[in-house]
Amino acid sequence: MKKILIILTTALFVYACASTSVEDDNTKREKLQELKQQVHTLEQQITQLEKELSANQEEETIKIKAETLTQKRFEHFFEVTGQVEAEHDVDVSPETSGVIKEVLVKEGQQVTKGQIMARLNTDILERSIDELQVQLDLAVTNYERQKNLWDQNIGSEMQYLQAKNNKESLETRIKSLKTQIELAEVKVPSDGIVDVIYQKKGNIGSPQTPFAKVVDVSHIKIYGDISESYITKVHRGDSVKIYFPALNTNTMATIYQVGNTVDQASRTFRVRINIENPGKLIKPNLVAVLKFRDYLNKNAIVVPTLFIKEDFTGHYTYIVDQKDGKTIAKKVYVEPGVTDNNLTEVVSGLNTGMQVVSEGYNQIVNGSLVSIN
Repeated sequence: MKKILIILTTALFVYACASTSVEDDNTKREKLQELKQQVHTLEQQITQLEKELSANQEEETIKIKAETLTQKRFEHFFEVTGQVEAEHDVDVSPETSGVIKEVLVKEGQQVTKGQIMARLNTDILERSIDELQVQLDLAVTNYERQKNLWDQNIGSEMQYLQAKNNKESLETRIKSLKTQIELAEVKVPSDGIVDVIYQKKGNIGSPQTPFAKVVDVSHIKIYGDISESYITKVHRGDSVKIYFPALNTNTMATIYQVGNTVDQASRTFRVRINIENPGKLIKPNLVAVLKFRDYLNKNAIVVPTLFIKEDFTGHYTYIVDQKDGKTIAKKVYVEPGVTDNNLTEVVSGLNTGMQVVSEGYNQIVNGSLVSIN
């Protein structure tokens, strides 16, 4: 009897568990089916809303500005700092030694070639000339008497020749002293302005000590040292743009001379440019920026350098194009050439008549709808 009760109890327990398990699975299936139905309903609603929104929404159009490409003259320049010098800039010294007796000019004074600037003390030379002149007068008298006697065949030839030699010797000595007196005059070597007077009255002048500086700034020469890599680009007679930063002025000139040697240390060669300076504003040692042209294309396609971008494929820019009746931005790859002053020559990829995007290019991508302002 006990065995029967145990068997019945076990059977009832297993049945109860199985029944409970079946009920749980059925519940989960019903719940899953309900959720799937909700998802399907939501997808239908989302699809319907997207259709309604896309039907009512207009496609976005980006406003831009564009420039029509044309062929134009394009030049490339390189810059060199020039050294400004006066055509005549001379330190004037006496040609002999002596105490400075007179100073006849002032700083800033305009002078002309040959004008006397100062005189050295020549008192000793002048006294020597006076003494020799007395001896010369006597020698001339003696010579004339001996000559008259010799012409009459009276006296000896030796007496006549000695008198003549004595006279000529004294004349030569006097002439030499007068030349020394002339050398004691400090003269202007060329027209210009007395820029600096180094010595004053009472100083000892000598050929080794400059007395004054004379500068002629009406004509200016500018030297520039150019890298040897440009040796085939620079020629005598080429035009050069010259800018003086301190004066904020520009001028044009031509190359007067091209150096024939290359400096071994700096690997540069020198050019010289001559310019007129009527206003005398350009001073020696003033900074001058020389711009030499090394490239010219009279029929180039040029765009601002900012228009050209770069990615992994290469350089590109955006142009305005038509597709399916719509105005779009088109990405085109280009080959840039020489760049100068924020402008770049485009060797290939662009043609005249194309419209390149000039404003708004940072807001567009390839295929963007655009409208030109």
